Order: sequence, then C-alpha cells, then structure tokens
Amino acid sequence: MIGILRPLWAYRGFIYGSVKREFQSKYRNSLLGAAWTFLNPLAMIIVYTVIFSQVMRAKLPGVDNGFAYSIYLCAGSLTWGLFAEIVGRGQNIFLDNANLLKKISFPRMSLPIITVLNAGVNFAIIFGLFLVFLLFAGFWPGWVSLAIIPVLLIQLLFAIGLGMTLGVLNVFFRDVGQFFGIFLQFWFWFTPVVYPASILPESVKPFMAFNPMYPLVQAYQGIFVLGQLPDWVTLLYPFVLGLVLCGLGMRLFRQHVGEMVDEL
Repeated sequence: MIGILRPLWAYRGFIYGSVKREFQSKYRNSLLGAAWTFLNPLAMIIVYTVIFSQVMRAKLPGVDNGFAYSIYLCAGSLTWGLFAEIVGRGQNIFLDNANLLKKISFPRMSLPIITVLNAGVNFAIIFGLFLVFLLFAGFWPGWVSLAIIPVLLIQLLFAIGLGMTLGVLNVFFRDVGQFFGIFLQFWFWFTPVVYPASILPESVKPFMAFNPMYPLVQAYQGIFVLGQLPDWVTLLYPFVLGLVLCGLGMRLFRQHVGEMVDEL
C-alpha cells in the first residue's frame, strides 16, 4: 500500500493540475464561465421540485409532505449520477489517456484518482445546492446527515473498483464499453431511483438483493427523506464487492500494463 501511495503523493501536483485543467476546460469560451456549474444542478432541483411537488402533486407513500418525492428523486439521482460518472469515466480511462500512457512517465494509478476527484468536484457542487434546498424545504436531517460520509466512501470504493476493472478489459475488448453502456440503462431502471421499492411486484423484490446500488440509493434516500440512519448490514454487500473489484482491477492492471500500452 505504501508503495502505491508514495509515488501518488510525489505526483500530487500532476493530479491537482489535471483536475484543475479539466474543470477549467468545461467553461472555456463561455460567457458565464463557472456559473454554469451551479446553474445546471440548480435547474435540475427546481424542475424536480416544481414538476413533481407542485404540478404533478406526486406523493411518496408513508411520507405526508409535498416535497418528499422531490427530495427522494434528487437523492437517488445524485447517488446514481456520481456512480455512473465514475464508472463511465473509469471504463474509458486508459483509452482516453492513451497519449499520456505512451509518452509520459507517471504513476498509472493516478488516473483513477483523477477520475474520482473530477467526479467528486461535480458531485460536491450539486450536493451543496441540494443541502441548501433541504434547509429551505425544512427537511434537514440533522446529525443523521453525517452518515453520508461512510455511505459515500463505500459508493466511491465500489464505483472506482468497477470502473477500473472495466477500464482494463475495455482496452483489449472494446465491446465491453459498448455493452456496459446499454447494461447501465437497464441497471438504472432496476434501481429504485425514481420509484419506491414498495411498488415492485413481489416476484421481482428478491432479485433486488443482487443489486449493489440498491442499498446505497436507499441509504441516501433514507437519510434525507426519512431522517433515518442506513441499515449498515445491507451496505456490507457493496462494500465487500467494492474491495473485490478494486483488488481485481489493480491485479489486472499490474499484469497487463505492458500489453495495454502496446494495444493502445
């Protein structure tokens, strides 16, 4: 572990510079610049709130509050959005950085770190606005909100493990990325992001136990909608799976890093 962390620390300037350059490149030649970072997620929150709580009058079963479903939807969407962004970037991480891998000597493991940090910056901005919305809506969960920290760490572990594993496989089998893009769409609708799990048919509910994103999304929604601590036992599954995938991804990378450069 120390052998991995030492070179990453030595190249912290490279990591920071890469994250900063990508953030700045998004809004280069834009009149409003970084203001779009706040305007886009703010628009999402407003649309969800106005459409579902005011226009459609959508209600969440068991919660007597007009904003409950909007918050439920925002919490689920933020969780899934972070996961999808990390995995999506991860599966193309080596393909997108082929020139760097061929021409520059640097710790290759810094690429997953850069991926997580880039996604983390976007998530932090959107999540910050979401917290402000919770305050105004009177849904602030209090000290229970601290439970987000371990839940977020488990989510990051699982996402980067899956992304890095797919990233190595995608170098040698380009169909992996294409297939996973389609699979991700089905995975989204199999996860209770926009609907409560209670409406699922009884024949489908047992299969939810195999979905590692189900307990993670439920944890976010439970904290912010119900003000309840997560069921930590259910989070053991994505946590252990994340550890396995991180170990598998690192092993595949170490075994095939030389071949990957030639393949790229």
